[in-house]
Parts: sequence; C-alpha cells; structure tokens
Amino acid sequence: MIPELDLVFNKYERLVEQVDSVFEKVRQQYPDCVACKLECADCCHALFDLSLVEALYINRHFLKEVADQRKIEILDLANVADRTIYRMKRKAFKAVQSGEKSEEQVLLEMAAERVRCPLLNDDNRCELYDSRPVTCRIYGVPTSIGGRGHTCGLSGFKEGESYPTVNLDSINAKLHELSQEIVGVLESKHAKMGDVLMPLSMALITVFDDDYLGIQKGEKKPMHGQE
Repeated sequence: MIPELDLVFNKYERLVEQVDSVFEKVRQQYPDCVACKLECADCCHALFDLSLVEALYINRHFLKEVADQRKIEILDLANVADRTIYRMKRKAFKAVQSGEKSEEQVLLEMAAERVRCPLLNDDNRCELYDSRPVTCRIYGVPTSIGGRGHTCGLSGFKEGESYPTVNLDSINAKLHELSQEIVGVLESKHAKMGDVLMPLSMALITVFDDDYLGIQKGEKKPMHGQE
C-alpha cells in the first residue's frame, strides 16, 4: 500500500461528497426536472475522459471489488469500447486537421456520440456505482464547461431558463490538482503524467505498473491493488 496515495484518494472522496451534495440540493429544488432514477442509463453512454486521479481510483476499485470471472467479461467489453472511442477520436482529429470541420463542430458531434460503458451490466446498473466518476454523479443536473451549458436530454430543465449550474471547469481544475499531487507522491519521472486524460474503458484495461507511473527503480513502491 502507498499511504500517500491513499491521502490523495481521501481528498478525491471529499470532492465527490461535495459533488453529491450539490446534485442532491438541485434535485430537491427541482424534483420535477431531475429525471435520474434506478436503471436509467443515459449517462452510461456518454463520452468523457477521466483525469489521472479518477483513472487510478476506478482501476483500484475494479481490481479489488469485481469477481474474477466478471472482471474478464468487463475487460472484454472495455477493449471493444476503447477501440470504438479511439476510432471516433481519430476521425474527429483528422476532420479538424484537414479543415473539414471546426473544433467546435467536432466537439458538438462527439458530445452526441454514444458508447455503452463496460461497467453497465445487463440490468442497466453500474458494477461500481459507489466508485463512479464525478461526471456520472453530476450528469442529471445543469452543468457548464468552457462557457457552454449542458443538461441531460431526459431531464425537465428547459433551454433559456435560469437554473443552478455546476461549473465543471472548477471541478476539473481540482481533479487536475489532485492528479499532479499523485505525480509528486510517487516521485514519478513522468512530470506531465498529471495531464493524462483517458476514457473509463482505458482506465480499466491499463496496467498502472511502475513503468507506466514512472516510479524510479531502486525506490520501488508497491502498486495499489497489488498489496
């Protein structure tokens, strides 16, 4: 176990508690608008990336909490999802590079794409619900990122009206700060590793070993999930 890494995860969990609290306040204030309910899986098909701290966190809980046979099944699904997302991103990148589409057009199109999360089971429930990322937790209420607003398509929030809105830029800044803290905690030789962003599917299939994390040889620390 790496105690310092656990301290960073504890900070992440406190951030998650704050996010859950904000979501609940909006739900109580606008009960007819928040459509989230058991087995609603609209957010489980959205495309988004995880910061390093969330990728390591979900990977740890996946390794520890999911049964071996089910783990194999989920990894198979994650591989398929990851290849699909890679092709989408590559196509989008080429469209921007060629001038065929603007970056704004591509971002709008990518936001409309849907890929089933490998953690979503046949009952439309998340296999790691208690450890789900921030984006999953806040999806059902109005959010903004880069000055652009977003609401769940199944919600009752109406375009043009004013509602409490969660600023994802500030949350992402905090996630980046925690990710950078992990780089320092591990004394990683990869100084920019804190900037890493990856789909949840990649976070599941990635082996976060010493080489990936840039842990210096001779100062080897045991990996989380391998204690």
